[in-house]
Amino acid sequence: MDWNWLDWVAVAALGGIVGASELISRYKDDPGAALGSWPAGFYIAINSAASAGALGLIRANNWFSTSRWTQILMAGISAMAFFRTSLFVVRAGDRDVGVGPSGFLQIFLGAADRSVDRKRAAARSDAVAKVMKGIDFAKARRSLPPYCLTLMQNVPPEEQQVLERALQALDKRDAESSVKALLLGLELINVVGADVLTTAVGSLGDQIRSVPEASESR
Repeated sequence: MDWNWLDWVAVAALGGIVGASELISRYKDDPGAALGSWPAGFYIAINSAASAGALGLIRANNWFSTSRWTQILMAGISAMAFFRTSLFVVRAGDRDVGVGPSGFLQIFLGAADRSVDRKRAAARSDAVAKVMKGIDFAKARRSLPPYCLTLMQNVPPEEQQVLERALQALDKRDAESSVKALLLGLELINVVGADVLTTAVGSLGDQIRSVPEASESR
C-alpha cells in the first residue's frame, strides 16, 4: 500500500499548526474564539496549502530525495518563511507596508483580528462590567495588577512591561473612576483572562471596592 499520502497530511498539518499557534498567541484571553472564526480557519488553511505546495515543488525537483522527513520539514519551514517575507517595503501614510507574500497573509490575519474582536467585544464587556462593578479605580490600580500577575506566574516580562505602559497611560486619562475601573479590567483581561481577573477581584474583596459589600447590603 502506498503511504505517500501521509506525507501530504503531515506537511499540511505542520503548516496548519504554525498558523494556529500564531493566532493563539494573539488572543490569549480566549484562543478558542480565535480559532473558531472563518477568517482564522482560512488563515490556517493558507498555511497548510503553502506547506503542501512547497512539498510538491521539492519533490518535482527531487530535492532532499534521500529522506522523506527532511522533505516534509523543509516544505513546512520554507513555506512558513516564504509567506512571512516582504519583497520590498513602501511607506503608506505614517507606517511601513511590506509588499509580497507577507502582505497577502496579513490581509487574512487582519480579517481574523476583526472577526474575533467583534465576537469577543460583547462577551468581554459583559464580563468586565460584572467583575469590576463597585471597584474603586485608585485602590484597584495599586493592588489588582500585581496580584493578577502573581497568580499567573508565567507572564513574560515583555508583556508585563506592555501592560504597565498601558496602565500608566490609563492613569493620565481624564475619565470617571468607574469608567477607568472598567478600562483597567479590560487591560487585565487581555493578559490574564476573565477567570483569573474574577478570582483576583474576589480575593481582594473590600480592599479594592469603593463601598464595602457589607455597607451596600444595608
